[in-house]
Amino acid sequence: MADIAIKSAVEGEGSKFVRRLLKRKTVACGLLILTIFMLLAVFAPVVAPYSPSKLSIVNRLKPPSGMFFFGTDEFGRDVFSRTIFAGRLSLLVGVAVVTLSAVIGVTLGLLAGFFQKLDTPIARLIDAMMAFPDILLAIALVAALGPSLTTVIIALSIVYAPRLARIVRASTLVIRELPYVEAARALGISTFHIMTRHVLRNLLSPILVQATFLFASAMLAEAGLSFLGLGVSPEIPTWGTMIAAGRQYIGQADWMTLFPGIAIILSVLSLQMVGDGLRDMLDPRLRKDL
Repeated sequence: MADIAIKSAVEGEGSKFVRRLLKRKTVACGLLILTIFMLLAVFAPVVAPYSPSKLSIVNRLKPPSGMFFFGTDEFGRDVFSRTIFAGRLSLLVGVAVVTLSAVIGVTLGLLAGFFQKLDTPIARLIDAMMAFPDILLAIALVAALGPSLTTVIIALSIVYAPRLARIVRASTLVIRELPYVEAARALGISTFHIMTRHVLRNLLSPILVQATFLFASAMLAEAGLSFLGLGVSPEIPTWGTMIAAGRQYIGQADWMTLFPGIAIILSVLSLQMVGDGLRDMLDPRLRKDL
């Protein structure tokens, strides 16, 4: 009965938190935009009226119309279809980068914060990684490893992992000195159990908030790398490569850069809006002002 009561209380707090979060208009708007992008990405083969790689020289550089919602590019390919399929890759990169960088960053942060002997070398490594501008470090890694989707994910994960590692390390340094952690040590609980059950569980809020910002940064960085020709193969539609191709036709076919650019702006803005809302709700200092 006690377990059922605790479970009901947790579920009640969770639903209350979601309702309070959705009451914020910016968060609700951000979630709506993000949901639309995800649905379009998942059902892209159904929603897209044409194949993203179908060439039609007769229809090249056609303006937006009832037949081609976003117009066509220099090869007659439907920009609307390519924009939708490009969103699939951007979301894939964002999810993969957040997952991999979280594994690396959380592991390094926990080790540095919990073990004093590892703190100095890991902290210096984090500082050294963060001394380089993100995009320059990503360009260097992709150029060294060779442009591909896997390389982009690995490079961006290495670039963004120190951000999470620094946050986790700083929080772990505080949590490891708290009485309940000392009590767990006195009871003989294993170090791994303390790190995962008592430390990591109390770090979920800042990790979740930072993950939303990393998601947006990863999507924006992927578009930048693709724009520079360091992303995936040019045959695969991405927002960055679409904008790069449309540069040559600005003034003649503005829609080639306009719609992929709007897609980048809306997707990144929606993630930032959700991240800001989560930060305000999960931070006790900010929650008092809400």
